[in-house]
Amino acid sequence: MTFAFGGDVHFPDVTDTEPGAISTGLPVLADRLTADPDHILDPIAPLLSSADLAIVNLETAITTRGEPITGKNFHFRSPAASFAALRAAGVDVVNMANNHALDYGPLGMQDTFDAIAASKFPVVGIGHNAADAYGPYRTTIKGQRIAILSALDWLEPGLIARWSATETQAGVAFSIDRTRLVAAVGTIRPQVDTLIVFLHWGTELTFCASGEQGDLAKALLGAGADIIVGSHAHRVFGAGRVGDSLVAYGLGNFVYWREDGESGRSGVLQVTATGRHVDQYAWVPARITHGIPIPDTGSAAAADQAEWQHRRTCSGLSP
Repeated sequence: MTFAFGGDVHFPDVTDTEPGAISTGLPVLADRLTADPDHILDPIAPLLSSADLAIVNLETAITTRGEPITGKNFHFRSPAASFAALRAAGVDVVNMANNHALDYGPLGMQDTFDAIAASKFPVVGIGHNAADAYGPYRTTIKGQRIAILSALDWLEPGLIARWSATETQAGVAFSIDRTRLVAAVGTIRPQVDTLIVFLHWGTELTFCASGEQGDLAKALLGAGADIIVGSHAHRVFGAGRVGDSLVAYGLGNFVYWREDGESGRSGVLQVTATGRHVDQYAWVPARITHGIPIPDTGSAAAADQAEWQHRRTCSGLSP
């Protein structure tokens, strides 16, 4: 089985005005998406569609309505055409257990659920209740039974209760209290050949795993996870082996409104696995240009590849 993993995706309806932001002079990503959802991701599509299963983090509410919730500095929303664009590019599943999925309140959440239902796009990490949010995506490809779980590991403390999926409340899956996620991994482990956990975790603007990330990875691997990947820090981390398993602590930005410096470092993690064994893996570096990841070439690709190889060291991972 070949997998492709990408980081944070959103198609915002505004431009970034933070100091240092690069102005593209183009319409906002939301408008470009609406104009041509089938081709907006063409530059990166071959890397995604060539995998048996491609997964990214859709870090946005899917709505054009609602009011930005209080208690946050940034609010992301994207049109429903996001799902069409991702499907056209070869993405098969998205994680929505992240700290922007519910940015536009109850109305935005309802629109998000309606868009998911209308698109019939596989989504993990969000649901009408805890069973939905913590439930796995399952598929069988080439005779291999695959399951994907996801969870959010950081949110402004004042929002956690309101965003948490429970037996009676819609929301996202959390791993801040890791009990439910670890239990889900243990329950699903005997039923599948390869078990993937996609997390939204880490410390923003760093590229070395935190102690909390390391502890959570150890608990999930112990419960039976085979591949653990994630994002949130807006930086590309290294990746590496832990026994037969693979951990990639940070995939960086992927389709994003900011592309200066480290914010623009991106890429696709390619993994080949047979059952519980990770046979091989590679990083295909890219740079975000006008909001879209463009694969590197020549000396730029070699330099970014070397940097990625180096970055696994500070996270305590082996090649």
